[in-house]
Amino acid sequence: FLYLKMKEAALIYLDRSGGLQKFMDDCKYYNDSKQSYAVYRFNILINPSDVVELDPELGNYILHHPLEAAQVFQSVCFVAVKTLSLIGELQTESQINIVLKLTHLPPLPSYYLDLCEFPLNYTSQRFYMMQGIVIAMTTTTKYTQGARFLCSDEACPLSKGFQYIRVHVPGATESATVRNDFLCHLCSSSLQEDRKFRVLGDKQIIEIITTKALHAFQGYSKNQPFRFQSLSIFLRDELVNKMKIGNEYKIIGIPVCVKTSQTALCIEANSVSFCDPEVPSGISDNFRYLISLTSSSCWKFTAILANIFASQIVPPGTYNLLKLCLLMSLVQTSDHKKELEDCLDILIITSDTLLIDRLLNFSISLVPRGIHHPVSTEVFPTVSRNKYGTGAVTIQAGSALLAKDGICFIGDLALHRKDKLEQLQSVLESRSITVYIPGKKFGDVIDQQMSFPIQCSFWSFVDMDASSRKNAQKPSTLIGQMDYGLIPTNLVEAFGLLINCNESSPCHPLLSVVQHTLKKAMDPEGLLYLASKQFTTEDFEKLLAFAKNLHVEFSLEAERMIHGYYLASRRIRADSIYGSKLSASALKYLFSLSEAHARLNLRNKVLKEDALIAALLFETSLTLKFGASVFCVAPNALFPFELYNEEYLEQRDLYLTQCLQQLQKFIATYGPGTVVFSSDE
Repeated sequence: FLYLKMKEAALIYLDRSGGLQKFMDDCKYYNDSKQSYAVYRFNILINPSDVVELDPELGNYILHHPLEAAQVFQSVCFVAVKTLSLIGELQTESQINIVLKLTHLPPLPSYYLDLCEFPLNYTSQRFYMMQGIVIAMTTTTKYTQGARFLCSDEACPLSKGFQYIRVHVPGATESATVRNDFLCHLCSSSLQEDRKFRVLGDKQIIEIITTKALHAFQGYSKNQPFRFQSLSIFLRDELVNKMKIGNEYKIIGIPVCVKTSQTALCIEANSVSFCDPEVPSGISDNFRYLISLTSSSCWKFTAILANIFASQIVPPGTYNLLKLCLLMSLVQTSDHKKELEDCLDILIITSDTLLIDRLLNFSISLVPRGIHHPVSTEVFPTVSRNKYGTGAVTIQAGSALLAKDGICFIGDLALHRKDKLEQLQSVLESRSITVYIPGKKFGDVIDQQMSFPIQCSFWSFVDMDASSRKNAQKPSTLIGQMDYGLIPTNLVEAFGLLINCNESSPCHPLLSVVQHTLKKAMDPEGLLYLASKQFTTEDFEKLLAFAKNLHVEFSLEAERMIHGYYLASRRIRADSIYGSKLSASALKYLFSLSEAHARLNLRNKVLKEDALIAALLFETSLTLKFGASVFCVAPNALFPFELYNEEYLEQRDLYLTQCLQQLQKFIATYGPGTVVFSSDE
C-alpha cells in the first residue's frame, strides 16, 4: 500500500513540477529517432522541499534511499509510456533508466559531508552535500551506461526480447555492469551481451579538497590544527567538463567505496553548482574614521595603510614601498571573474630574505586564495597516470591553478631550476599554460594538449647576498640599474613590478627592526604598537575583501595621463636596433596599478592622482631594470619622509604634487600627440 501511495505521489509531483511534460518531450525524441535503444535514460529534476511537502514518505525515500526511489519513478514512467504510447519500441520496465537530479539538500548537519572531519560522517548509500576546490581532473573516458543481455540457449524464451537489461548504478565498476559470467534465471545458461545495443556514456574523475585545507598552503600559521584529504568525484554524462581546476563547487552525490590498490572513498556526483563568494558587508569603524580624516587628500589614506600594515611582522614605517605594492596587488585579486591583465606580479630584490619571507607569508594569508608554493611540488599543472585504472590521464593543478583569483608566492627564484624559470617567464607573458599529454606514454593512440588560463598574481624575491656569492656582480654603466646575478634578464622583465628592498627604513635601517625582533622574542603574542591594537589583522582582511570587489571606472584625465606616460616612456627607452624596451603588457600594468590604488582608497573612480602613483611605481621598476631615464624618479619617491604625524603627510602630499607636475611636463615633452588636461580645464 505504501509503495502504491508513493507512486501516486510521484505522478502528482511530476505533473505539478513540469517534470511529466519534460519526460514526454524526451520520449518524443527517442520515438522520433531512427536508432534502436536497449536503455532509455531520463533525468528527472527533484526539489526535495516540494516533495516532502507533498508526501513526506516519498521525500524521505528520495533523500535516504535514492536507488529505491528511482525505481518508484521508473514504474510511474513506464506506465505513462504504455498508457500514452510515447515510445513504440519500449517493451519492459527495466529498459527505463531513471536518474533523480536533486536541486539541493536540507541545510542540516547530517546531510553535509565535511572533508575535515574524522571519521567521515556517512553511514548509508544516500545523498550528501560537500563543498571543495578542484585540485586535479582526468581526461574524459567512456563507460557502459546500459547493456542488453540474451540467454545463450536459443530454445529458452529469454533468448529474445529485453528481459535482461543492466544499467550503471552509483558505485558500480565497469565489470559490475558488463561481464561474461551472468546466468539465465530460467534455464541457468550463460548470458551473452548483444553488443549492438550497448549504450556508452562519458566519465570524468575530479579530485577536490575542502576550502579549509588552503590554510595548509599559506605560510603564516593561524594556530588552527586540522586534517584534510582529497576526495574523488565521479562525473558522468551531462556533468562531464562542468568543473574547472581551481574553482570551488558545491556537489550533491552518493558516497561509494572504490577498490583500487587500496580502498578509497569516492562520490558519485548527482549535481554540481558553482560556489558564489560571500560579498563582504563593509569595513571596520576604525578604518571608516581614518577615511573621513584623510578625505581631503588622494594619497594620505594609502600612505597610512602602508605605514601600519603588517605591524606584527615589521615595525610601522619600515618597508613602506613594498607594503604599499603588496596591498595594491592584494586588492587586484577578486572573488569574481576578472580580466587576466588585472594581475600585479611582484619581484623583490633583497638581502633580508628572512624578514621579506615572513612579510609575504603574512600578506597572502589575508586573502582566501593566498598560496605559498612548496619548493618540493610543482608550480604549474603536471600529468600522471590515473590511480583508478580507467585509462584516463590525471592533470594535477599545481600551486598556480590552486591560487586562482589570488596570489601565488613562489619564494626565492634561485631555488627553482632553469627549465621551471623559463616556464614561469612564458606564463607571465601569456597568462596561460599548455599541458601536453603524450599518447604513447599513457596508452593512447594520439597526443593531446590542454590549455589552462593562469588567473593569479605571482610574488617572488631574489636573495642578492646568495646571488653575489655565486656570481661576481657586474658593474653597471647605467645609473640606478641593478644586476640580478643568475636570474635571467627576460624573466625579471616579465614581472610587472621590480622592488629593491635592501634597507628597511631611510633613516634607521636596522635599529627599529632589531628592537621589534627583541620585543617579539620576549612577548610573541603581544601587540607592540598602538596601530596593531587599533587596526587588527581582521580589520585588514575586511578592508581588502571590500576593496577588491569595488567596481572601478577610469576618469578621462587618468586615462590620458596613463597613455601619455606609456607613449613617452616607449619613446625615451627605445633604440634603433632592438626597438622599445617596454613590453606590450606595460600599458596593462599601468592601468592595473592605477585601478589598484583607487581600490585601496575605496574609490569607484580612478583619478590622475592614482595614475601618478602607478607611473612612479612603474618608473622605479624600469630604473632598476634599465637604468634612469629623462623622467628621473628617486628610489624613495613614494615615501620621501618618515610618516611620523600629520605634518609629514602634508609634506608628502606637496612632494607628490610636484611629481604630478613633473609627470605632466614629461608627457607634454616626450608623448607625441598626447593632451593632458589640468583640473581647471
